[in-house]
Amino acid sequence: MARCAGELDLALLPVGGWGPRLPEDHLNPLTAAKALRLLQPAVAVPIHWGTIYPPWLPPAFNARFGRWPLAFTRYAAHLAPGVDVRVLEPGETTRIDAVGREEAVR
Repeated sequence: MARCAGELDLALLPVGGWGPRLPEDHLNPLTAAKALRLLQPAVAVPIHWGTIYPPWLPPAFNARFGRWPLAFTRYAAHLAPGVDVRVLEPGETTRIDAVGREEAVR
């Protein structure tokens, strides 16, 4: 990941999963922010959170999925402060232009 540092316009980083526990091979908000620190893209978007809620789990458990991108944003602010983190709601879009890349790298 460090070899890509500064060359990426966008990193889509999974910050969670679904079910009662997150497998060890999945990123969580903290490990995704650590990966972000290595990658140093202009923009990062947390993914793999909150789009599918298992109906057999209680609503209180499913509600925590929505906290994962917010935790990622907080960790990213400390570990990769120069990266523009954009939390998109399911179906939402964003635009990345060349000017934004130059501003993010400075």
